[in-house]
Amino acid sequence: MSVARKLIESHLVGGKVTPGEEIALRIDQTLTQDATGTLVMLELEAMGLDRVKTELSAQYIDHNLLQEDHKNADDHLFLFSACQRLGVWYSKAGNGVSHVVHQENFGKPGKTLLGADSHTPAAGSIGMLAVGAGGLEVALAMAGEPFFVKMPRIWGVKLVGKLPPWVSAKDVILEMLRRHGVSGGAGKIIEYWGPGLECLTVMDRHVIANMGTELGATTTVFPSDREVKRFFDQQGRPGDWREILPDKNPAYDLEEQIDLSSLEPLTALPSSPGKVVPVKEVEGREIYQSYLGSSANPGYRDLAVCAEMVKGRTIPAQVSFDINPASQRILLSLIEEGSWQHLLAAGARFHQTGCNGCIGMGQAPATNKISLRTVPRNFPGRSGTPDDQVYLVSPETATASALKGVITDPRKLDISYPVIREPEKFRQSQAMLVSPLDPAAASRVMLRKGPNIVSIPELDPLPDEIELPVLLKVKDDISTDEILPAGAKILPLRSNIPKISEYVFHYLDPTYAERTEAVRGNGGHAIVGGLNYGQGSSREHAALAPRYLGLRMVIAKGFARIHWQNLINFGVLPLVFVEPAGYDLVQQGDVLKLAELKKQLSESTKVHIENVTQRKSMLASHTLSKRQVEILLKGGLIQWMKRKLTKRRDK
Repeated sequence: MSVARKLIESHLVGGKVTPGEEIALRIDQTLTQDATGTLVMLELEAMGLDRVKTELSAQYIDHNLLQEDHKNADDHLFLFSACQRLGVWYSKAGNGVSHVVHQENFGKPGKTLLGADSHTPAAGSIGMLAVGAGGLEVALAMAGEPFFVKMPRIWGVKLVGKLPPWVSAKDVILEMLRRHGVSGGAGKIIEYWGPGLECLTVMDRHVIANMGTELGATTTVFPSDREVKRFFDQQGRPGDWREILPDKNPAYDLEEQIDLSSLEPLTALPSSPGKVVPVKEVEGREIYQSYLGSSANPGYRDLAVCAEMVKGRTIPAQVSFDINPASQRILLSLIEEGSWQHLLAAGARFHQTGCNGCIGMGQAPATNKISLRTVPRNFPGRSGTPDDQVYLVSPETATASALKGVITDPRKLDISYPVIREPEKFRQSQAMLVSPLDPAAASRVMLRKGPNIVSIPELDPLPDEIELPVLLKVKDDISTDEILPAGAKILPLRSNIPKISEYVFHYLDPTYAERTEAVRGNGGHAIVGGLNYGQGSSREHAALAPRYLGLRMVIAKGFARIHWQNLINFGVLPLVFVEPAGYDLVQQGDVLKLAELKKQLSESTKVHIENVTQRKSMLASHTLSKRQVEILLKGGLIQWMKRKLTKRRDK
């Protein structure tokens, strides 16, 4: 058996472990952050939950750290009160990025983790089964419900050889993206194994597992081996380690091999993680910014190597050299070991520990200027600059380029590759982690809601017959950032659905939200999408805000997993064209009619659609389980779960 199969079978509470079949998994831990957590806590309030049922749940303040006005500060107080009320760990602003801090303090090999953040699979680096999901599904897990997902195929990637100098973990995952693109991992768990693992530390594996999300994978898994034991020793948690290895000659549904010794420095060009080329092909392009850190390159080594590279040197005046430490623990260690001073002396700008520029919260690059970043994704405008030119690179490439002022293959520097020794023990600090209250004290806590926090709107059930105008038709690979942008202006509205909905498709079609007003009271509208619709972030606002505007159906060539589930959770019907040519037969402005929906969805995987405008009929398909059909017909998961909790309390 593979590691992934062992983890799944040890947590299976329903379904058969057959690819494509819906399974139910017991969830041990949950993770929320402040861009998704406010909605999760409001959803738990709407369900009437009194205390979380998981082994451990943790809430992190890492996204919305800029406090231009009251909104973010108020939301942080609301989240703190909700954590105290519900029995959840609270990580204060400045403590670090959720994935890294959770791995340092709470992650355990063999456990399951469900996170309201698409990069939750980073915890696969320590032998966890960690999956990103919409906040509503995380809320259900916190209420004691299993997590439902279609059983993925398990993709075994055997690593052989050893990484050469100036090539690191970021180049491994960029190689996977070069081979397979942003949808190559859809419906799959990627499991890395083989002798090549010996040259990858836990935080190297974190880089690879984190960005498996950009392949569209359900999650990424590594074994829990002696290297993982070393990580737990460093964190002062030796008792939390356990060995989990694949059996000899493990069986996989798909197999691939990467010879690490053959890799070279790579970069993902603007504006997709899947547009990967060797760095040497784009050398010499002038850069404005070089950005180190984020959840995708969060380790001590990732910054310590760069500190040695710039030691005694100066970054050119025209380059902004931005440092984003991923956790307070790593920052303290960098200071104690002296790396921090080398970076500062070279001209680096240190920012507070958190997500920051990765999510468009500060550090936006200049107009039409190149920004090299070690972040996980570079979707259009995500940096905060509408016409950004963001390249994804390794820390070594980012630093070499910062020193030269142009994109530079780090192998061409006139210095030896730095050899870094990590601390045997990392500085332990719990000052910014607040533990849950006991149930008696928690019951006396009142939720603190600022003026920007609005309860979740009531959503009506899906009608049996609908007639919907197509208000928007979009291309392939539309991301959740394009559906509902992030950034310093819009993300602070995340707890106010009526207000944030004004920005749906803001960059693709600024008229969309306004145009929904004319049809909202007449049954709503539909959207037509291409392949991989809804890739990227797990934020459920990208489903709930359009639903608030009257979206009742999305028909596309294909969906990204998390967004597909988020649409169902809020009562939006996701359908797929049976024939690819069907996409070309529907135009923006057409009116689509569907009748006897309950019967069609319950009795078949095909749905008959009449294009009233063009007087043509076509077939669409769905892969909904009976449970999901029931959720859709009731109007969404909140209503479904609220009834279930009420019945449970009445017993």
